[in-house]
Amino acid sequence: MIRPGPLLPVILSLVLATGPALGQATGFGQAQDIKAPVEVTADSLNVDQQTGEATFSGNVLIGQGAMRLAADRVTVTYAQGDQRRISALHAEGNVTLASGEDAAEAQAADYDVDAGTIVLTGDVLLTQGGNLLAGDSVTVNLDSGTASASGRVRSLLQPEN
Repeated sequence: MIRPGPLLPVILSLVLATGPALGQATGFGQAQDIKAPVEVTADSLNVDQQTGEATFSGNVLIGQGAMRLAADRVTVTYAQGDQRRISALHAEGNVTLASGEDAAEAQAADYDVDAGTIVLTGDVLLTQGGNLLAGDSVTVNLDSGTASASGRVRSLLQPEN
């Protein structure tokens, strides 16, 4: 188990789309204003009232303040009976989270709001300045503030100047 540093909130910025669920997040070396408007652009949007899902496809970009989430496809699942509350978010295909020089990349990311976990899978690469963490999968627990990486984990930590 690793104890994530300041990069964790960047990874957790998948919660951009969840609004007030987290309050004020701090990360990527700066405070993130999750009360700022969330803008989503995509080539297409499909909404299914029966399943409570909205799927953004093609060049998806979600932005809130300085934070950006890009992916080929993002599916938002709303809580049953409350379409103002998100219960899960699934991003797939060339997933990138960025703020300034800090970034997280993966092939897929799953955020379970109720469980408070984010799972990044497929060639995961987390960078912050010259530091990096790579692996096949990284699981982040928002409640405990911990993360675990698996699948031929590689870490490079640059000494402070």
